[in-house]
Amino acid sequence: MSSFSEYESYDAIGLAELIATRDVTAVEVLEAAIARCEVRNPALNAVVLELYAHGREMAASDLPAGPLAGAPYLIKDLGAAIAGTPTTGGSKFMTDVVPDADSETVKRLKNAGMAIFGKTNTCEFGMSITCEPQLYGPTKNPWNDDVTPGGSSGGAASAVAARILPAAHASDGFGSIRVPASCCGLVGMKPTRGRNSFSPGLGERMGGIVAEHTVSISVRDHAAILDATAGPAPGDPYFAPPPDRPFLDEVSTDPGKMRIAFSYGGATGAECDGEHRRVLDETLNVLVNLGHDVEEADPPIVNDEMQDVFRTLMASNAAQTIRLHPTKGRLPQEGEVERVVAATAAKGEAVSGYDVFLAQGQMHAAGRRMATFHETYDVLMTPGLGHMPPRLGWLDMMMEDADEYWDRVAAFSPYTVWFNLTGQPAISLPVGATAEGFPVSVQVVARFADEASLFRLSGQLETAMPWRDRRPEGLPAV
Repeated sequence: MSSFSEYESYDAIGLAELIATRDVTAVEVLEAAIARCEVRNPALNAVVLELYAHGREMAASDLPAGPLAGAPYLIKDLGAAIAGTPTTGGSKFMTDVVPDADSETVKRLKNAGMAIFGKTNTCEFGMSITCEPQLYGPTKNPWNDDVTPGGSSGGAASAVAARILPAAHASDGFGSIRVPASCCGLVGMKPTRGRNSFSPGLGERMGGIVAEHTVSISVRDHAAILDATAGPAPGDPYFAPPPDRPFLDEVSTDPGKMRIAFSYGGATGAECDGEHRRVLDETLNVLVNLGHDVEEADPPIVNDEMQDVFRTLMASNAAQTIRLHPTKGRLPQEGEVERVVAATAAKGEAVSGYDVFLAQGQMHAAGRRMATFHETYDVLMTPGLGHMPPRLGWLDMMMEDADEYWDRVAAFSPYTVWFNLTGQPAISLPVGATAEGFPVSVQVVARFADEASLFRLSGQLETAMPWRDRRPEGLPAV
């Protein structure tokens, strides 16, 4: 088994199980990942920094016990820090930023035994749901290299879809885990606000709307990775209530008869195309046959309001990010940040403290309304996206008209940002496909701090509507 040709058949837990039973070594697993990266990444531009020596050192070390020990992993080049390694955020302005310590998430992934061997591409400052930075160039979608892989965690999703590895780190402030998961046929969960720590650098990101987690080929990988990373670090300003038991246990637990609301957008003002409506309908039929109660009910959300709240927080955050550059002590010169970033940051400079607090008040009010909604319904289901992934270049952060840019972002993914603002856990599941085989997803949302319900229902859907064996055609052989 030295060539480990079966590598792509396993999720991260499956690889760790093989290592634990000594069917393969962690070094063999990592070399299988690196071999695929070497062959497939040049056409994808998903991995922008190779850390092979770092990964090999971890794989060759004494591994801890646990469901992820020895599994290969990639870190998104935004937010999460690896000591001594550049964290550019996809920006020319940030290429000299080199953290001197691992972030808490990275520490916990290492403690779980995951072998980190590279960093993945992201759009500048994560300010898009595509992955086309001027710094590194666009990442391609393995399913169709003309269309976006989604973003901002586009590099992570592209690498996993291409089976370079079964799971990769991601983060989400508008949908930046769920959107690329939808575009690339993967599972993508945004956990509850405060579930994972941003220590040591931040207490929260963008007023609490950003969460870190993963994209993967399986639901159980999501659960195991969240078990490894969840929980507060000393000094965190707040954190999500701890779960009753490990999330991994929930994936195989019968969800029972759930009260499921669904919405195409309706009174919220959001809209979706026919493919996403069809796949949501197919999923609902499966859920009815599984014994769940299903009812159409629009959530108490006004899409235009939520988009405006997000833009206020994004603008002020863009200005803050630029001004907090750790070494430059100046604003960017022309060409150092992309046009949409510059225009959005300029708007942020004009945002008052009143504007920020008003926006945060609106988002928390939406969270209260959703809490009332979930007194009736266990989960809400929506389309994963507003429409199918557009061609690369359509969400161009070098556009002159920043308002048009943000309007396109909102149309492409209207449903995701609502739950960044309310703080609820939400997961994208690749349950469907077009006639041509391109993946189509649904989004499932649970009440605040109730990832357990998402894992139970998602595990049931993964069995009823299996997706893991669907993969892009034409991947270069290894």
